[in-house]
Amino acid sequence: MSEERISVLVVDDNREFCEIIGDYFEDKEDIRLAGVAHDGNEAVRLISELTPDVVLLDIIMPHLDGIGVLEKMSSINLSKRPKVIMLTALGHETITRRAIDMGADYYVMKPFDLETLVQRIRQLSGSQDILNDISKTFNKRKRVQSSDLTAEITRLMHQMGIPANIKGYAYLREAILIAVDEVHVLNNITKNLYPRVAQKFNTTGPRVERAIRHAIEIAWERGNIEFLDKLFGHSLDLEHGRPTNSAFIARLSDKIRLEQNLF
Repeated sequence: MSEERISVLVVDDNREFCEIIGDYFEDKEDIRLAGVAHDGNEAVRLISELTPDVVLLDIIMPHLDGIGVLEKMSSINLSKRPKVIMLTALGHETITRRAIDMGADYYVMKPFDLETLVQRIRQLSGSQDILNDISKTFNKRKRVQSSDLTAEITRLMHQMGIPANIKGYAYLREAILIAVDEVHVLNNITKNLYPRVAQKFNTTGPRVERAIRHAIEIAWERGNIEFLDKLFGHSLDLEHGRPTNSAFIARLSDKIRLEQNLF
C-alpha cells in the first residue's frame, strides 16, 4: 500500500512549521512526506527530483518566492506536474489571485486546521471518489438548505459566547454563510465580502468590519474559552492568541463545509 500513499513536498522557510506538518503526516496512512524545502530554488530542484503528488507552497520565501516557483515549474519539463496548494498569509489577496491564475490548484489561508489541510491534499491528489463524482457533490450541496446552515452557524456562535444582541453577531453570521457557499470571497474580504454583508443590512463595509472585529473580541474576552481553544488551538500562526476577522470567518466556514461535506 505504501506506493499508493500521497507524496507531499512541503515548501516553507519556517522550519518549525515544516516539522509540525511532517509529524502530523506520520499518523496518516495515506500520506507521506516526500521532502522539505526552505526556499524556492530548493523547491524547484526537489519538485523535479522527487515528483511529488502535492506541493504545499508558501508564497513568501527568501531567494525565490512561491510565485517564482510557479513560474519555474511552467518553464521546465516535468515528468509529472504536482498539484499545488498555496499557503498564504491573510492580507495578500492580490498575490494569492496571481498564484491561482498561474496554475496553483488551491490555497489555504493561515491560520488553518491541520486536518482541514489533510482533507485538501486528499481532494486534490486524484481520489476517484472525490474528484470524479462532481455531480454527486453538487447535488449534496443543493440538498443542504440555507436555513440548515444558518442554524448550524448560529449554534456555533452561541457556543463561542458571542452575544446575539450586538450588530457584529448578525454581520458575522451572514459573512460565514456566504463564505461557506463561496470560498473565493475570502480572497478579498474588504472589497468583496464586507460590501455584500453591508448591502444586506443597509450599512457600510467599514462598519461591518468593525462590528465583526468587536464580536470576535467579545468572544475572546467573555466567551467560552475552552470551546474557542478547541476550534483554534491546533491552528497555526495565530497572533496574540486571537484570529483576524478573515481567519475567524475562514476557520468557521471551513469547519462547516467539512462537516456538511460541501466540497
